[in-house]
Amino acid sequence: MIQAADGYAGVVSQLIVSERLTLADSWLTRLRDVLTVEPNEVFPSEHLLDHIPSLIVEIAVYLRAPADEEIAANAAVIDKARELGTLRHAQKASIHQVLREYEILGELLEAFVVTETERLGLQPSPSDCFELLRRLTRSVRALMRTTVETFISQYTTTIQERNERIKAFNRMASHELRSPIGTLTFAATLLNTDVVQSDPERLAKVATVVRSNVDRLSWLVDNLQRLVRLSDALDVPSQQYIDLSTIATEVVRQLDEMATAKGVVLRVSSGLPALLIDPARAELVLLNLVSNAIKYCDPSKQTCFVEIGRVASDDEYERACVIYVRDNGLGIPEDHRDAIFDRFFRAHAHLDGELGVSGTGLGLAIVNECIQALGGTIRCESAVGQGTTFLITLPCDQEKPPDSTVTATLS
Repeated sequence: MIQAADGYAGVVSQLIVSERLTLADSWLTRLRDVLTVEPNEVFPSEHLLDHIPSLIVEIAVYLRAPADEEIAANAAVIDKARELGTLRHAQKASIHQVLREYEILGELLEAFVVTETERLGLQPSPSDCFELLRRLTRSVRALMRTTVETFISQYTTTIQERNERIKAFNRMASHELRSPIGTLTFAATLLNTDVVQSDPERLAKVATVVRSNVDRLSWLVDNLQRLVRLSDALDVPSQQYIDLSTIATEVVRQLDEMATAKGVVLRVSSGLPALLIDPARAELVLLNLVSNAIKYCDPSKQTCFVEIGRVASDDEYERACVIYVRDNGLGIPEDHRDAIFDRFFRAHAHLDGELGVSGTGLGLAIVNECIQALGGTIRCESAVGQGTTFLITLPCDQEKPPDSTVTATLS
């Protein structure tokens, strides 16, 4: 019950607390017109949605606080404002939108104070009015300042991380391109010599070197371009419902000739789910994992295989599904497993000549980046001489019902 004896600030404070949900709803309605995200994503969780009335209550409490008590000293309130800054950065809002968000809150509270003062026939003194409005403005500004500072800090960190990625990418590209370019330069010099031009056998060898290094350069450029796209914040996954068996079958089709040449049998198990997923990234993941398994099959085994399937679960309400790519190849030494997703790391580089393969160590790095973009995780289980299994965990709370039609175009 509102008591006039509490003074003007106390009465207004109690009114704001009692109407916090209405005020919060009004603020949320206005925010939907300001922010560039879907309406239900302005505050995408109950935890964050609860921040609105909580912040309004804290502002109301400050209106009747002693003069020396600052809202900025309330750690819980400041934490909420920081979370708001982090959320808005993740939603790719602009600093103008963040400022406008608090302007709207201030406007709503000021309008509410004026309306309720007139409705209840309150007659505060001019000094009481000025003091209350000063506190109201001060509290909103304190929260806005914290949110904006957090937003700018997040933005600055993102820029720094992007700059580091660019530097790392330049170092990586220079390192990988230097070798084939150097070889091609040397081969071009040899082609101009009389010794090579007069010897068909030597000429054929140099031509083979040129051709293999051009192929390697082409592969490198293609994969480096993929890494650039995957590191770009604007490269947002294009999600659609698709049956993973469709993607797996397409991957098997693409790699059939390679598998046949190495004597490897490719299998796709039944039970792969239909998910809301980016099909291009999903295909790239399976393509790299299966091609790696083919390259490092165990030539000592009579039958070599690579299998794509789903790990069975008894949980009817599971929030994630696990896809596996399993082989009975050479296996990965235990001391190498932590590094296999690092760019340029190759666990079996010493076997290139024996197996007749080559690589740059970018394949699993690309796989890892794709999995992260899909909101999943990947881990490796392996035993030397027995084989390797990659386990991919993907969110499946939006899994397509089995009786629904799933269509998608692989890109």
